[in-house]
Amino acid sequence: MQKVPRELLLAQMNDARVAEHLPLLEGAFDDTALDGFLSAKAQRWINDGLGHWAIWQGEVFLGWGGFEKEDDVWDFGLVLVPAAFGQGLAITRQALVYAQQDARIETVQFLLAPTRRSVKALARMGAKETGEVHYGGQTFRRFLLDVSA
Repeated sequence: MQKVPRELLLAQMNDARVAEHLPLLEGAFDDTALDGFLSAKAQRWINDGLGHWAIWQGEVFLGWGGFEKEDDVWDFGLVLVPAAFGQGLAITRQALVYAQQDARIETVQFLLAPTRRSVKALARMGAKETGEVHYGGQTFRRFLLDVSA
């Protein structure tokens, strides 16, 4: 697995176009924040046996994303660099193929920031909006997708 250089993650997380859709991101994302972020993501792999991956297209870093266990449902998150914003649906579809092959995952949750207006792709995949969720002092639109079939 190719390791993401710190400077790429710092640039991604400090890009205003990325931050706009990450309401839990507060202030500058510096080395200390990155260390905490990487530690938290590594801990998910230890606790849940699953977590986030770096996403590459050849030698080009597209972003990061994956699955995290939230109570009794698996949450899918995806954060792309601006140059890869149009590739989210294709990447999500690949991740859902993985989810369908993992017996632990029956339902996938998508939490979208209010800044994400278009949800047509989620609807085409069969995800159903179930209302709002309040997390970390922020409000998200919640969608659920049954991947067990």
